Amino acid sequence: MKKNIVPILLLLVVGVAAYLVVQSVQQSANQAQQALAPLSDANRAMQTQVSQLINPTPTIVADPVTIINEIRALARLETIQYNETQVVHFEDKQGTFGFLFGTKFLVVVQGTVIAGIDMEKIQPEDMSLENSVLYVNLPPAEVFITAVDNSKTEAYTVEQGLMADIDPNTIVDTLEVGEDAILKAALEDGILDLAQKNAETYLEKFYNALGYDNVIFLDP
Repeated sequence: MKKNIVPILLLLVVGVAAYLVVQSVQQSANQAQQALAPLSDANRAMQTQVSQLINPTPTIVADPVTIINEIRALARLETIQYNETQVVHFEDKQGTFGFLFGTKFLVVVQGTVIAGIDMEKIQPEDMSLENSVLYVNLPPAEVFITAVDNSKTEAYTVEQGLMADIDPNTIVDTLEVGEDAILKAALEDGILDLAQKNAETYLEKFYNALGYDNVIFLDP
């Protein structure tokens, strides 16, 4: 019996010693991790700062101060609106080294042109009543607004050289070309003539409601 107890006691002693060793190692490891935690946090913070320096997040903030340059009362009668799409092609540095520095892209510009007549330009002498006929001399139609809708305008890169650097002002210039093209197309399509006719139709109904049944518009 005594011979069997000795091995059992030895096993218990070895087991307890092994348990204490494992606990000691785990405790040391936890202490080491706690000691290195500030260093790890600092390392992560530095990595974040470096990442922000390499790939900064763009920040766009409007200046809180707004300067009002002018306020004018308007009496414009808008009688027609054109919504147009214009494709503008841009090419730069397409010489021998075009594959390095050259750039080709196109911009699909969405824009609006609004025309009508300026009622403020009508003077008392521009209207006369003869034999129950109202003669009205309207001012010529004009374009009031030509604007590009940036939310619907898209740019596409066709070719870009390995070392090409696109100047941001190029995009602005391209949009201006598109805006001019939209205005030109509207003028060639006769937007001013349509604006004049629409104004006469609208004002004829207006004068009829005032009691003038016969209205004749003179050529501007």
